[in-house]
Order: sequence, then C-alpha cells, then structure tokens
Amino acid sequence: MNYALEPNTYDRQDNKKKWLILANVSLGTFMSTLDASIANVALPSISAEMNTSLNQVQWVLTSYLLAICATLPIIGNLSDRWGRSRVYNYGFLIFVFGSIGCGLSNTLGFLIFSRIVQAIGASCLMSNSQAIVAEVFASGRGKAMGITGTVVSVGSLTGPGIGGVLVQHLGWGSIFWINVPIGIIAFVAGLFILPKNQIEKAEKSFDYLGSFLFAFGMVTFLYTFSSAQDWGWTSVRVYILFLIAGLTLVGFFFWERIVQFPMLDFSLYRIPAFAIGSITALLSFIALFCTNVMMPFYMQNILQFSPSITGYTMMAYPVTMALVAPFSGGLSDKIGSSVLTTCGLFINAVGFALLNTLGVDATPWMIGLHLMVFGLGAGMFQSPNNSSIMGAVPKVKLGTAGGLNALVRNMGMVLGISISVSLFSYRFNDLSNGTGSMLTLGPDQAAQAISALHFVFWVATGICIVGALLSSLRLKWKN
Repeated sequence: MNYALEPNTYDRQDNKKKWLILANVSLGTFMSTLDASIANVALPSISAEMNTSLNQVQWVLTSYLLAICATLPIIGNLSDRWGRSRVYNYGFLIFVFGSIGCGLSNTLGFLIFSRIVQAIGASCLMSNSQAIVAEVFASGRGKAMGITGTVVSVGSLTGPGIGGVLVQHLGWGSIFWINVPIGIIAFVAGLFILPKNQIEKAEKSFDYLGSFLFAFGMVTFLYTFSSAQDWGWTSVRVYILFLIAGLTLVGFFFWERIVQFPMLDFSLYRIPAFAIGSITALLSFIALFCTNVMMPFYMQNILQFSPSITGYTMMAYPVTMALVAPFSGGLSDKIGSSVLTTCGLFINAVGFALLNTLGVDATPWMIGLHLMVFGLGAGMFQSPNNSSIMGAVPKVKLGTAGGLNALVRNMGMVLGISISVSLFSYRFNDLSNGTGSMLTLGPDQAAQAISALHFVFWVATGICIVGALLSSLRLKWKN
C-alpha cells in the first residue's frame, strides 16, 4: 500500500517558502549529523586537558550516539502529537543549550551530560526533518529528499575534517561553540517559515513503559555490542548484557502489541516499501561505516599519510554524493525508487570489492577514485530510498516514520563501526598471533593489516549484495 501525500498550500501558492523550509531543515540535519563525528579528532586534546584516559573520553562520542538511538522513536511519536514543526524547532534550542554546556565543561562527567542534552536536541531535529520535507514537498519529494540525503552524508563524513581545523586553531571547545549562533538563527527563522502542523488531540495517553523498555533495551544492546571487542566476545559480561537487552526488547515488542496507544507503531512494517526501505538502509549504513574507521587507519597507520592528506582524500566520498544525490532524488520522482536503490547498493558492493585491490603503494588519488564509487552508490541509494520510505506511510505517521528512519541510520553507524573493528581485530590477531594492534602496528605487519582490512571489505561487499537483492523486491510495487 502506498499513501500519497496530498498537495498542500506550499505546492499551490508559495514555492519560494518551500525552499526556505528545506534550507532550514537542511541546516538542522547538518548540525545534528556533523556533531556525531566532529568530536573524533578532539578526543586526544580533551583527554590531555581533563587528565582522563582515551577509553574514558570515548564516551563523549558514545553517549551522543546511544542517546540519539534511545530517544528517536520516542520523540518521533511525540512529534505526531505535539506538532512536527514545533518539536523540530525547539530541538535547535535544546541543541544550543547542550552545546553551551559542552563548551563550558571542565570535567568529563559534565561534558558527557551536555552531550546527552545535545543528543536530545539532535533527536528532535533528526526525527522531524524528513517528515517536514515529505509534507511540504507533496510533489518533487524525491528531489527534496535528495538534498536532505546529501546533507546527511556531508554532515556525517566531514565532521573529522572540520573538527580538525577548529581544534588546531581555536581549541576543542570551538567545535561546540560554533553551534550556538547557528542554532539560534535557525530557531528564530523557523518560527516564521516552518509549516504550522495540526496537532492531534491529547486523548491518547503516552506509552511510558514502552518508551522505557525501548530506551533501556536499545542502549544496553548497542553499548554491549560496542564494548564487546574490549571485554571479549566470549566473556560472561557480554553474554549477560546481551541476554538482558534481548529479553527487554522482546518484552517491549509484546507490550507494544497489547497496549492501546503504543509508542512504536509496528503496523508501519506491514507496508512493504517501508519495511524493505528500513532494512536496506540499515544494511547500507552498516556497510558504508566500515570505511569510517578502516580507511583513515589504512591511510595514516599503513600508508603513513598525514592527517590533512587523509582528510582531503576522505572528502572524495561526500563530495561525489553531494553531486549525485539531488540528481537521483529528482530522477526517482520520474521513474520510481526501486531501480535506483538496487543499483546504488550493487555499486557499493563493487566499491568494496575494488578496495580489496589496494595495497601498500596506493596513492591519495587512487584511493580518492575508489571512494568516489561509494559516493556514486550512496547517492543513488539514499535519496530515493528516503523518498520511498516517507512516501509509503500515512501523513499522520510521518513523525514516527522519520524517527524510525533516523534511528536506522544511527544504528547502522554504531554497528558498522563496531563490526568493522571487531572483524579487523579478529583477522589481524589470527594472522599476527596476537602481536601488535590496530593502533600500534609492529615492524613488517603492514601486509597482515592489509589482509585483515580486505577481510572487512569482503564482508561489507556481501552485506551490500544482500541489501541490493532485498531492495530489488520493491520492483513489483514500483515504489
């Protein structure tokens, strides 16, 4: 079943205002996705200034991603009740308050707390950005989704480069202070240009127990998955926490089936385009984020590239996607999403297969050309896929659908990084008999590290192929 979004006043009367709304939404999307990765390069500086270990300061990143994953569906559900534009716009203020707290932090605990506040604001932005675009652009939705898809990719992948420049010249606090004026301007602009949503009557009670079960189960699962490599996959602690997470999420599923007003509407997954789009998006982000850690490690630790050369080379991916995504999104308005999403995932599979041809003598230009393949594939996949997902749900469920779509994206990021590090460590330890590590390669271990990298990339190739085959099922719905 495909729910067509009815034409609205923005399509009939005020074309200019549509694009102002899209600009505002793109700004919020960029800020929220950028801050998921911009702090990476600041961790050594924060660790030194606060006299904490890198293992402890890693929570500056982990807390942000985990809090987003825990709150996205909850905020998406609330947005359908309170008004998507209202929740989205106040997300800017919450994000600004969190950024101010981060910039003022002089202890690790307060910095992590402020990052969680930031994440709640980011959830307000992420869960509603696609819903607002889908509602405003009843026609030309694919092209608009192409632009927001580009912003997501550029924000996620340019964080380390922008953060490196700011940290080097202005200190680590600057990566948070820069959000303050941008967020305030975006909030004020949003008061005047964002669409005024009709708000649901408050007769539906909020699902407090379901929200708690989901948040607790999701955080426990992702935290355990991210930490299992350090603890040991066969340790008792890993087994116990996975069991707790699994039982909690199973309990959440059954509770949502019997509660009168569930927090997460599982009926959306009965819509084929929504279900297939969500699963393929998860697989795509898991595969693509295998490059997020592996490629910088390959360039800096094996090829001995400088951080700046590494950053410039990594930019080949988001720049290519920025060029391709709007075009593919507009094309999906004409020919549908199925062919584009399927071809995009197959192109990503080819890209991972090509990465296995790289060795110890690769040049930045050679690597950049390989990464451009991913920009092409991701640009072809993400925008049409988002358009397919958001166009398949009823208008009153756009906030919930947008929250779930953003949740899938963030889960893919966390799982992709964790899976790639675990696979690399497993293969590298097997080849090197436990000597050396991902960060400290011993003499003559470059060949072993490259072999371990190739193992990760072949697994990612398989994930993309599975996603492409699943995406091809949408062809019969022509969606």
